[in-house]
Amino acid sequence: MDRLYLSMIGHGAIILFFGLLAGWGLVASLIGGLEIFPGYILEISLPGDSSAWSRTHTGGILNGLMVLVFALVLNTIKPGRKVGFQICWMVTGAGYANTIFYWGGMLSANRALSIGDNRHGEASIAGILGYIPALIFAAIIMIAVAMLGKIAFNAIDKSE
Repeated sequence: MDRLYLSMIGHGAIILFFGLLAGWGLVASLIGGLEIFPGYILEISLPGDSSAWSRTHTGGILNGLMVLVFALVLNTIKPGRKVGFQICWMVTGAGYANTIFYWGGMLSANRALSIGDNRHGEASIAGILGYIPALIFAAIIMIAVAMLGKIAFNAIDKSE
């Protein structure tokens, strides 16, 4: 396998790890701590509510899987070094930006959905730090997906 795609797999695993880590926060937010042994819960107070932890957990897992799937697909269709590198950084960057978005959204009243206050709550530095990279990479990942689609459809023409 190409080193570029192995690197994507490594980054996908890191992103997936943070999604799985948020699962522990989800459990702690639901039961007020972590069960050390049956019947004994070590009380832990965490920021964010259970729905925010759930979004962070699920979103992190899905973003890690997105990067992993792109690595495997790119290794299969072999788009060429330059295009492969472009898609690699676009997708990996989106995975990290979305991870920061979910964690920032969990830690901010406005859910990192805007730079300023919105109907969910007031702005904060966590919200701003979560929003800006996600906003930028929301457009970038769409370009990467379009590039992948174009490569795949062009390959159909060559395979006939």
